[in-house]
Amino acid sequence: MARIAVNTYMVRYPLGGNLSWALQWIVGLQRLGHDVYVVEKSGYRDACFDLGRNIMTDDCRYGVSIVRPLLARFGLEDRWCYVDAGGRYHGLPRARIEALLGAADLFLDMGTHGVTREGSWLEEAVHVKCRVLVGTEPGVTQIRMALKHDTGEPLPEYDVYYTTGLNIGTAESTAPTIGRHWRPIVDPVVIELFPCAPAPAAAPFTTVMNWQSMAPIVFDGVEYGQKDREFAKFIDLPARTRIQLELAAAGRSMPADQLRAAGWRLRNAHEVTSSVEGYLAYIAASQGEFAVCKHSCVAMNVGWFSDRGAAYLASGRPVVMQETGFSRHLPCGRGLYAVRTVEEAAAAIDEIAGDWERHARWAREVAREYLDARKVLGRMLEELAL
Repeated sequence: MARIAVNTYMVRYPLGGNLSWALQWIVGLQRLGHDVYVVEKSGYRDACFDLGRNIMTDDCRYGVSIVRPLLARFGLEDRWCYVDAGGRYHGLPRARIEALLGAADLFLDMGTHGVTREGSWLEEAVHVKCRVLVGTEPGVTQIRMALKHDTGEPLPEYDVYYTTGLNIGTAESTAPTIGRHWRPIVDPVVIELFPCAPAPAAAPFTTVMNWQSMAPIVFDGVEYGQKDREFAKFIDLPARTRIQLELAAAGRSMPADQLRAAGWRLRNAHEVTSSVEGYLAYIAASQGEFAVCKHSCVAMNVGWFSDRGAAYLASGRPVVMQETGFSRHLPCGRGLYAVRTVEEAAAAIDEIAGDWERHARWAREVAREYLDARKVLGRMLEELAL
């Protein structure tokens, strides 16, 4: 049994989809029999999203009130810590955390992008046997690191680097590597956490998305954008299929009137993901998922498959997702489709709707075979000799 400290992103952004993503890693490692602790730092000003007040703030009380009972459900009530902007420890006290990081076998950093030491725990984890960065913003993480490296600034150092961009470091992707060897890993799912039941009659294809989460980033003279840039390719999809399409969306500059006029049904993303239970219920009330990806993922062909798509598959909900190169790594055509054009998307949705029960079963099978946390995280720990 290894002692593992996971630096993640829960108190700072305590919405259902994000919390579900973190839980798959944390609970997945726990169910492999390991001694798992959750650590998190503010790292910067106004790091915490307070849904009740709809603001970013230094006040972590809202996030703590959500995360504390959530982790307790999995026996982790005395195995978490959040350090706020004032340096105060919530959950485990400083002495316990220092003792933990002094004796841990693995420090898994999923709460930063490998660009800054703020919020990373790297100083406290200096004696951990193995320090691992998991880059969960493939392409953008590497660009941020490359831009900082090009200025001569030092980057935080880890023993091993993983990325959810399955093509990064191969000839298939144009993303920079900054001299690091990036090992591929998919976002896992703990299958037992996802209920699998028939979809309601006339259920829509849905997704949860952030229209524009950050400003474009420029690297080597190329500007890389967000989902808003890719969505234009698919905006008339509702006119091409008889299936209702719904977006639970948030983010800057979303053209709600234009989307409604094109036939999209809109929901508030914060409302449907206010809790993990609400997020899973939203997926369960769907016939499947149609999702576009960030322009950066598509343009650099990083090979990313979303943790949200993994949640749909694990729930027995077929997924039609814009191609990022993930079809080289996951089987497509039964329960999961990679599409490049609006015509391909419409054809995939109609094909699924015409034989939904089989595609739903195939979707769950893809999750079991390729995304199951026991396999994904078990393989990672084997690679790390833990």
